[in-house]
Amino acid sequence: MADVVEIYGKDACPYTAAARREYATRGLEVRYFDVLRDRAAMARFLELSGGERQVPLIVERGRVSSGFGGS
Repeated sequence: MADVVEIYGKDACPYTAAARREYATRGLEVRYFDVLRDRAAMARFLELSGGERQVPLIVERGRVSSGFGGS
């Protein structure tokens, strides 16, 4: 089974878009959640981030990281 990476972000955020592209090029399955359009995703995002609102928030192999600066 392929690794799945969850990315919580906003469609208009260039860092969110870059993270989605980067993980996809690594051959990983990406599950993207737009926190502005999906209330449940926003709630999960805030839970994972401890209330911080920096996107993207990335969950990879149980590890949560905030922000994306490239590979």
